[in-house]
Formats: sequence, C-alpha cells, structure tokens
Amino acid sequence: MICSQLDVKYYDNFQLSNYNTLRINSIAKSFFLPDNTGELITIIKKYKNQNPIILGNGSNVLFSSKGVIEPLIHTSRINSINCSGQNIEVEAGVKTGYLSKFALDKGLSGFEFLIGIPATLGGAVYMNAGAHNQTISDKLISVKVYDIDNNKTITLKKEELNFSYRHSILQEKNYVLLSAKFCLDNKEKETIKAKMDENLIFRKNRQPKLSTPNAGSVFKNPSDCGFSAGALIDKCGFRGYSKGDCEVYQNHCNFIINKGSATSLDYTNLVFEIYSKVKKEFNVELTPEIIYIGKKSKDEEEKWRILKN
Repeated sequence: MICSQLDVKYYDNFQLSNYNTLRINSIAKSFFLPDNTGELITIIKKYKNQNPIILGNGSNVLFSSKGVIEPLIHTSRINSINCSGQNIEVEAGVKTGYLSKFALDKGLSGFEFLIGIPATLGGAVYMNAGAHNQTISDKLISVKVYDIDNNKTITLKKEELNFSYRHSILQEKNYVLLSAKFCLDNKEKETIKAKMDENLIFRKNRQPKLSTPNAGSVFKNPSDCGFSAGALIDKCGFRGYSKGDCEVYQNHCNFIINKGSATSLDYTNLVFEIYSKVKKEFNVELTPEIIYIGKKSKDEEEKWRILKN
C-alpha cells in the first residue's frame, strides 16, 4: 500500500513474525518501508508525537504478542554502501553479514566479526555490537544522525558517541542513525576469509543457527563478578530449561530459543525467572540486552520494570 500523503510504502495491521529473529507473532498498527533517508526523516517528523520505532533486522528485540501501536519504520531499503580506498560509508539498513562480505571483496579488514551477527548497521552502532575481540566502534570515524528533538541532521565524531560495552549515545539521545563512516585496514583476502570462517565455526558450535528463532544474547555480561552471563545462568541449572514455548539453549545459556509458538509473556517469564535466581544465588543483577517493543500486560509491565532497574 502507498501512503498518499508521503508517497511511502506502508501497511496497516502488519504481521511482524518475519521481521524479528525470535519469530514472535505480533501485529503492528502501521508499518513503513521508506526507500531512502529523506523518506525516513519525513515519516519520523510526521509521526513524532506517536513515538515511532526504527526497526532493522529485528534482533535483540522482543515484540509484544499484544501488538505494537507505535508506527514501525523498517530500514531494509536504506542500504547503500560507498567505498573509496580504505574508507567506507554505510547506510543504516545494510545487513551486517552482507557488510562483512562486501569488505572481504574489497580486501578490507575490520568487519570479520560481523559475519555471524544477525543485525543491521544501525542496530550494530546503537548497541556497539561486538564479538571475537572486535566491536563496531573500533574502525568507526563518524556517524550521520537525525536529531528528532531539534529537527536537523548532524554529524558526530567517534569521540562524541560515548561508546562502551553494548552502549552508545544513541541510547541516551533522541537520535536516529542514518549512516556511518569507517576506515578499515588493507589485508589479504585469504587472511580475512580465514578469520570470517573461524568466527562462523565458533558461532555454529556455541550459538543457535541463524535459522533457529532467537533474539540474540539475552543479558549483558556483568563487569565485576568473574563470570559471563551464560556461565551464571548455567550454574543456576537453566541449561535446556523451558517456560511455555521458550527454552534456554543447550550450547549457550545466554540464548533463549522459540520452540514454535512462544509469546512475549513466555519469554518475559523465563527471563525474569533467570534474573531472579541469578540474583538470589550470586547477588548479581543481570541487565537484559533485549528491548521490549509494544503493549505490555500488567504482569509483563511489572517484570520489565524490575529487569530494567
């Protein structure tokens, strides 16, 4: 359907099960597919008072089974890449796996870790995604964002982005990432490919397949207890544990998979049970990486209030 006022593709009452990696069934009241950053900004401006949500690959998110009222804007069509020598500028909707392969084709190193991360560039910068001792911020020079509050596009240098573990200034400010610039390293393609293959093998052995419904890492790793989140969860006996149609992944306890028809309440209940037991057994309060989107039930509202404190 075309929105006549904006000339942008949009859909009413849109099923989101194929737009989140956990494959939760959820209905978006309105779903937009802008073709470029100009259309993206136009939609945000028009629906600013309705708190529009920007969606990339749908990883690290939990959609409410009760649906999403806020306008959802999907960035899949905002996906250009410009490369000049070692410098590369990437729009927000580019998938990270594709970006890793693109860099390989150019003989550029720095994105090898992205090959196993099911995200878009926008989500990766927002979360300062990382794996295998690399993060998205390592080679970043600057980003272009739309400042919603001040209705302007601005450029921010890496030093202004407040990067830390799974954090950037995009989580603090009312900014929407449009694109990012990087300076990568020249390397032999064989060396880059070998590292990418190594990363894929690691993921295959420890993490769910990309085709297995999951939202990615559930909790951030605590900084001061000596154990990863997955290790703490395992020590509490949750390996293979199920709640509703959600199950703690056998090979890595910081992943929860959807066995088929999981609901947001199933996922919330399991996350909260894990959080509560780890806190009781180790006095460690795990912090969820997952972002809840949509209408919460009273039970979900209370549990996520505690989880986010």
